[in-house]
Order: sequence, then structure tokens, then C-alpha cells
Amino acid sequence: MMADEPLTSRRIAEVAGLDDGHHSRRLLDELRQRYEADASAFQVEEIAGGFQLLTRSRCHAALLRLRRAGYDLRLSSAGMETLAVIAYKQPIMRAEIEKIRGVACSELIRVLMEKGLVRVTGRHDSLGRPQLFGTTKKFLQHFGLNAIGDLPAVDAFPSPGKKS
Repeated sequence: MMADEPLTSRRIAEVAGLDDGHHSRRLLDELRQRYEADASAFQVEEIAGGFQLLTRSRCHAALLRLRRAGYDLRLSSAGMETLAVIAYKQPIMRAEIEKIRGVACSELIRVLMEKGLVRVTGRHDSLGRPQLFGTTKKFLQHFGLNAIGDLPAVDAFPSPGKKS
């Protein structure tokens, strides 16, 4: 389930601690038959010289409903840097983020909000009442954190320019 590409029967045997690829192939055939007999949402397919666990096409519509349009958590290094600034300094104004990073961040903040990693947490009391940004529950889930306090301490990171 964790592989994002088909695995050979030999690799599956290696990972599962089986004798050889023939043994894993027999077990995969048995699993394939069980999924078929149970009308499971899953199927084992032989693709590109390997095996992959897939969902059946009849489940496609339900999976699309679960996935939000444009949902993709891959971030550029600038996006990750902006997200880190928000995570460690929240609640924080856009101007503060830009001061720390040294570049405009409006577009990056918008992208992080679209991905559900950042949200507006309130407004600052200063002139113009600028928005304050913070991280979301999805941020915690994506990075495997229980609470924002579980972030590693900043002093745990090497300082730029210093060799470890």
C-alpha cells in the first residue's frame, strides 16, 4: 500500500520475508482471488513488470469526492520556508513574514491557504488592521504533529554558515 510504483514479486518477497518471488506471486494470486470474491474496493494488478494494489474503477467517483480539486501538498523551497516562518512565529502578519524572508510573500501565503496549511487567525491592532496568519489542523496532520508545541526547537537547527 505504501509503494507509489509497482513492486516486483522478488522485492515483495524480500520486504515480506518470504522465500522467493514465486512464493510472493502465489500469495498475491490468492489475495487477488479473495478481493475478487469479496467484491472488495481493492484489486491487485500486474503492471509494468510488478504488482500494485489499486482501487477498482467503480470507486473512482467516491474517491474524487474525497479529494479536493487542486489538493497537492508538494511545496517549493520558498513555500516551505514561508510555512516554517508562519509555524514558528504565529500569529504573524504578512509584513513580518516578508521582513524575515526578505521577499514578497502574498502569493505563497495564498497557495498555503489553498492547500489548507495556513489560515487567517485574526487581525492585528495596528493601522489598517492587517490579517494574522497561523497554521491549521491539516498542517499538524501533514507533519505528524499533535500540537504546534511539538515542532523541533529552533536552536536544534544549525545556524547558516556554521559547519556541524
